[in-house]
Amino acid sequence: MQRVYGRVPQMKTVLLTAVLGAVLIAALYLTVRKFRRGGGCCGERQQAERRVIPADRNRAHYPYHAELDISGMTCKNCAVRLENAFNALEGTWAKVDLNTKTAKLLLKSEPDFRLLMQTAAKCGYTASERKPER
Repeated sequence: MQRVYGRVPQMKTVLLTAVLGAVLIAALYLTVRKFRRGGGCCGERQQAERRVIPADRNRAHYPYHAELDISGMTCKNCAVRLENAFNALEGTWAKVDLNTKTAKLLLKSEPDFRLLMQTAAKCGYTASERKPER
């Protein structure tokens, strides 16, 4: 009995191509879904945080400044969430840096570090006053 060898390898190639195509389509679908829904460490189903900019962006109106060390941030959403919480405080303009894990705040009045640390704690992070480097 003779076998036809031309069709068996061709059928394996078609089957393998179909499986790889299905895997690629699934991976693409899941990646697009993750980017649309946000995600990150702060919850797979949460929308990506949108940065809130203070209404008063004139630096001359902020004569005081403070720096905090922040622990517990792991992604961009964490930094934006904390920055928004600080910016929601009256007379505060904040910039949170995920890489250095610090928050730089411009303030219209003397800094109340207890309030700033409580604000960070409400967001789930630990803050401490940053001492100036010598």
